[in-house]
Amino acid sequence: MCMVIFAPLFAIFAFATCGGYSGQLRVSVDCMEKASSNLSIGIDFAYPFRLYQVSFEAPVCEGIRRERVFLIGDYSSSAEFFVTIAVFAFLYSLMATIVYIFFQNKYRENNRGPLIDFIVTVVFSFMWLVSSSAWAKALSDVKLATDPDEVQLLISACKTQTNKCGSLHGARWSGLNTSVAFGFLNFVLWAGNIWFVFKETGWHKGAARLAGGASEKQAGTFTQEPYNQGSFDQTGSYNTQGNLGQPSEYSQVGGPTSYSNQM
Repeated sequence: MCMVIFAPLFAIFAFATCGGYSGQLRVSVDCMEKASSNLSIGIDFAYPFRLYQVSFEAPVCEGIRRERVFLIGDYSSSAEFFVTIAVFAFLYSLMATIVYIFFQNKYRENNRGPLIDFIVTVVFSFMWLVSSSAWAKALSDVKLATDPDEVQLLISACKTQTNKCGSLHGARWSGLNTSVAFGFLNFVLWAGNIWFVFKETGWHKGAARLAGGASEKQAGTFTQEPYNQGSFDQTGSYNTQGNLGQPSEYSQVGGPTSYSNQM
């Protein structure tokens, strides 16, 4: 039930927060010649984070000359891989939801449906872990590559001590941080669902039948041995080893039966 409710929703949040992201940072270049300064340089970047294609113009601080500066890095492979897994997971979970609700009898008709569902669930669990880990590492690199302090090092005018460069504001990362969190939540959700899907397969049912048959066989072979510590004889005296009912010179109630000398 958790898979049916949360899997499509979590997948939407994962690819929407990553695939729909766009950010901006701003730096300033204050030249010694004030006429050449640019105190607000906006740099925009977005998914899929091919930063080497992102460029901006910065003053050279030599007259009115300007230079085109490109950011460094390409993190599109990790971002696109993450979004692709999220989209396919959403489509499969949506299809599985329809099957669970409207075609439950056909799903349980033979072992093929549960077996395919089990294999796909295991694959998606692994893919969520790999893609979320790769995207988390790529996001860390994107943050570093778009740090305003790092961007200033790419501007030629900022390498001259007579010019002053500064950062006005950096990009906001709350959306991308959320995408990483939802990626690992999807992994937990899909991995936790493996057991519930496995119970529907013939492997689990066959193992349960074998375990039940073994326990019944063991119970059938168990017999209770008779208690043979001792027995009562027909006269009512209890004999364990030997005969304790031999006659004695003393009677059971009185004293000796005869005396050799009487007064």
